Amino acid sequence: MAAANEDATRPQNTRAIMSFLREHAPFSSMDDTHLAHFAEHATLRFYADGDEVLSPNDGVVKRFFVVKQGRIRGERHNEKEDRAETTFEISQGECFPLAALIGERPTRTIHRAAGDTFCLSIEQKAFITLFSESEPYRDFCLRGVSSLLDQVNQRIQSRAMASIGSSNSLDTPLERYALRNPIVCTPDLPVRKAIARMHENNVGSIVITDDQRHPTGIFTLRDLRTLVAQDKSSLETPIRLVMTTNPCRLPSSAHAFEAAMLMAEHHFAHLCVVDDEGRLIGMVSERDLFSLQRVDLVNLARTIGTATHLRTLVSLRSDVSRLVDAMLAHGADSGQVVKIITTLNDVTVRRVLELNLQKHDPGIPFTWLTFGSEGRQEQTLLTDQDNGILFETPEGMTEDQVREKLLPFARKVNDELAECGFTLCKGNIMASNPKLCLSHQEWDDWFVRFIDASTPQNLVYSSIFLDMRAVFGPMEPLHHLQESVLQRIQKNALFQKMLAGNALQRKPPLTMFRNFRYLNDEKKHSLDLKRQGLAPFVESIRVLALAHGIEAANTLERIDALARKDVFDAKDANAWKEAYSLIQAIRMRAHQEMLDKREELTNYIDPDDLNPLDRRILRESFRQAQRLQQKLEVTYQL
Repeated sequence: MAAANEDATRPQNTRAIMSFLREHAPFSSMDDTHLAHFAEHATLRFYADGDEVLSPNDGVVKRFFVVKQGRIRGERHNEKEDRAETTFEISQGECFPLAALIGERPTRTIHRAAGDTFCLSIEQKAFITLFSESEPYRDFCLRGVSSLLDQVNQRIQSRAMASIGSSNSLDTPLERYALRNPIVCTPDLPVRKAIARMHENNVGSIVITDDQRHPTGIFTLRDLRTLVAQDKSSLETPIRLVMTTNPCRLPSSAHAFEAAMLMAEHHFAHLCVVDDEGRLIGMVSERDLFSLQRVDLVNLARTIGTATHLRTLVSLRSDVSRLVDAMLAHGADSGQVVKIITTLNDVTVRRVLELNLQKHDPGIPFTWLTFGSEGRQEQTLLTDQDNGILFETPEGMTEDQVREKLLPFARKVNDELAECGFTLCKGNIMASNPKLCLSHQEWDDWFVRFIDASTPQNLVYSSIFLDMRAVFGPMEPLHHLQESVLQRIQKNALFQKMLAGNALQRKPPLTMFRNFRYLNDEKKHSLDLKRQGLAPFVESIRVLALAHGIEAANTLERIDALARKDVFDAKDANAWKEAYSLIQAIRMRAHQEMLDKREELTNYIDPDDLNPLDRRILRESFRQAQRLQQKLEVTYQL
């Protein structure tokens, strides 16, 4: 370790060191006795700008470091370009080198002081003592930033728990929830006997199975009410004639979240749990998944999906905010919560469309499209409308004649969605815009021009129209359209490069010294978590996903797909997913706090309002966005 100040001095004030450590993870979660052990064995060392603190040439790492003041830069040699490349930066309160110390090996990275820097360090013996005796310390050392992310999520969850109470996590496998030995019957059993069996066992459903115990149907109390109300069949009818066929099922390894989303989307309350051979092994009901106060996901989705008046839909929007708190309390991560919000938004959109079709059906089949964040299933409570219509032109009609029928209908739907809280799009990216109410051929021609003529405006549009999804009507037309769009993009290297260049315009809000870069003079201490935080991930991932023919629009799903195609290293993919999810979690928490204070929802936060752990995690998340953009730069030689 060249040029380090060899006049290392034992800290005189153990309390002062402990006070410093308490401001940073993992020390903020450690017992005082363990903090004191660290402080009493710590040495404070000074490193001038450019000094090597650690190097692969030093051999097996023997000390654990914490930055007291200044910064440490990680460097590795880029053999292709024969130059040193910065791989990370570590600032006040951060620790190093965890992997090398635990693995009892040399570090693979040169750790160099960036400016005058002071580091606290302990020898291997003290490190081993803390590692063996302190659970928070051990957990952090083994999992690093992942552990910090968990701490943030735990705090978010505990805040929501305060008014709701505990529950099992939505990440729990269904085998933990499933009712074993579910009540079953054969297809020929009379309805009367099936109902008696349900009554005797105090259950709300019975599963109809074949000889191999494969579920072929389900009959519930709701089916019974329909049977009695319509008076179409007697209670002596074989149950196979009145059952719901092909009941929804999931494997026992699936998580509760998957079950909850299926129930919410399709408005049913029971789900079969099957083994690898498709045999019935259990049942899960919505009550098994949720025990919330006054509202739950499946019930709220069903209430929205069956509402008979617009005013009911408007009143139900306030329940969505409460549900977000509840889902966080139930262990849902930010990726799950935005999908929950999007699912409820989809159900609302579909119901507004259905109610309008009942009143004035234009008589033309169509697919209702969503774009942007809703297309990616990444909506939060702050959302506007980005939608359009895809139709097939009926024989004997022109496209303009079809638009003449559809546009008044679309305008009414857009206005009613605005009443439900989906604000009208300022850029008029809405189905009532004639330019976004198009036939399949017109959409296809539009995308040809869009891709071939990479104008600045088209590049702006790319962040909206290249993330699209169907929420109502036939899905197949959109699938065919997406296939042709992806094929064109994959063949057009220039368009990909221009998309990449456009994506790099969204820079993470970090200065070269890892301080936050604020928006502007008007918002001197504000960060825009959507445009500065999430957009660098969304835009960069979109380019790579489209270039590799990935049809999924959701950012996290795109990252997983890119990792499966070996475009991303698995560790990088995980780091980028965690960083993206963390920014989204802080954004959602900020929205909840704004609602509590009855403030207008925005994406702005002041980092000074965050605690030290959140600021550190946010800074690390932005740094991950920088790494992702660096990959994009290298890929497209920008």
